[in-house]
Amino acid sequence: MSNEQELKNTSPLHKEFQNLLDQDFKDRKLKENEIIKATVTEITKNFIVVDCKAKMEGMIPIEEFKNDDELEKLKVGSQIDVFLDRIESFKGEIIISRDKARKMKAWKRMEKVYETQEEMTGYITGKVKGGFITTVEGLPCFMPSSQIDVRPLKRIDHLMNTPVKVIATRIDKNRGNVCVSRRAVLEKSKNAEISEALKNIKEGDVVEDATVKATTDWGIFLDINGIDALLHVSDLSHGRVKKPADLVTIGQKLKVKITKIDPKTNRVSASIKALSVDPYDNIEKKYKVGEFYEGTVTKIMDYGCFVKIEDGIEGLVHSSELDWKNKNIKPSKILSVSENIKFKIVNIDKENKRISLSYKATLENPWDKIKSVTGQKVKIKINNITDKAIFGELNDAGLSGMLHYKEISYEENIEDLKKYKKNDIIDVKIIEIKDDKIRFSKRALEKDPLDWFKENKKKVGDVITTRIHEVLKSGVKVAIDKEKKLIVTIKKSDLAKDASDARPEVFSSGNALDAKITELDLNARRVKLSVKAAQIDEEKSLIAKFGEGATKSGATLKGIFEKAIGKKGKK
Repeated sequence: MSNEQELKNTSPLHKEFQNLLDQDFKDRKLKENEIIKATVTEITKNFIVVDCKAKMEGMIPIEEFKNDDELEKLKVGSQIDVFLDRIESFKGEIIISRDKARKMKAWKRMEKVYETQEEMTGYITGKVKGGFITTVEGLPCFMPSSQIDVRPLKRIDHLMNTPVKVIATRIDKNRGNVCVSRRAVLEKSKNAEISEALKNIKEGDVVEDATVKATTDWGIFLDINGIDALLHVSDLSHGRVKKPADLVTIGQKLKVKITKIDPKTNRVSASIKALSVDPYDNIEKKYKVGEFYEGTVTKIMDYGCFVKIEDGIEGLVHSSELDWKNKNIKPSKILSVSENIKFKIVNIDKENKRISLSYKATLENPWDKIKSVTGQKVKIKINNITDKAIFGELNDAGLSGMLHYKEISYEENIEDLKKYKKNDIIDVKIIEIKDDKIRFSKRALEKDPLDWFKENKKKVGDVITTRIHEVLKSGVKVAIDKEKKLIVTIKKSDLAKDASDARPEVFSSGNALDAKITELDLNARRVKLSVKAAQIDEEKSLIAKFGEGATKSGATLKGIFEKAIGKKGKK
């Protein structure tokens, strides 16, 4: 141990001095991570030496003073703000920073102005992806490209490194992010000017010299005494306007009426058509439903055509009113733009300003011709075949109708569709014309197999003899007539009185089978036969004929049948 160290450890005077010094520093109440005042004691080539009233003087790199003009004004004795990072490092030095102090002050200022939306001065110093780096009071901030002006700018050279007014729109202290906007300042200023200008106009005012600034497909932008106003395409005319740009030029003066002012958004709406009388006001006096008029086709859509009747009045010819033969025809195949046509007014909706027209009403109606031939034989040309029907066109009328597979033959077999192909010409009968739809029948040209019942005077309750045509799992098909065109299915449950005998497999094709008619509806084409019902009726008949007194003598049902069979045999 050195003599000096021993003196330091043993001298009462030294201990007293150390205690006083420690107490002095304690009384100064220096706190880390805060901004404190410091006095410049020395300016060297590389450092600024300051007194922070700590144990030791602090040193700040001179680079922290080169970002502004502070260094030029700095001299010994100057008071500056510094950030106290650490009171004492492991080397016993005080750690301070001028940059951190400046940034902390800037953040506190930024938080304050963010809350109050106060305007600040910034400098756009560089361009990055999506925007610009803007330095505001020492803090690097981000300005999105959309926030540099109220409208997109092709060049911003004139704004680089020059003072611009901005407003903080978002801050994140944890991440050190600040977003600013120059556009917000411009809009705020513009809105203030507009609010003042709006005091000089009101809804209902007529402006003689509104200036056209720009045009779009949906309207015209106007300048009315420094106020932006919108003249919507629907307010240009009582009639249909295709393109606003076709009616006006940039810089043109227009006479308009102020129709709406929104004080919240400072939006102004104007109208030209409001200056003239609405032609729909007296439309019922000019035009009558059911009458014919002339007009010009102005627009063709997929669903129909618009026709100009007069200035400000248009009507719609729906696609269903273009052609008698095809309700879904493409309008452009019938009419063309600028074509003058005759039409019939179908409906007038004054409230909604809609007029329905019919073009086909001016043409000969082919449906009137064929109504008289309902029930007659005609020829059709097949133009389409679906999975359930044939669609064909009447050669002499040009109208199309449907032939359902059930109307091809009385067998109602869907396989019949395979017998035909497109462009085949076949004979059919028109069986119905309803709602501009035609139904054809091919079987209606043939003799109806069900006529057998009329011809043979058969009715419900009669027993008839049939021949088994086909044996099914669910029953049997039987032929009633000799030509085997009248085929009826007897269900398994109707094949026999006894369930044990009601088995299709015990029957053979070609065998005769007596069955009772249990249902007969010729209009609905329903026929129902039952062998079971015939057997029950026969049993009842035998009992009634041979069973009198049988119960008294002890006769059985078997004996009654044997007796009946025996009598029949004798005869």
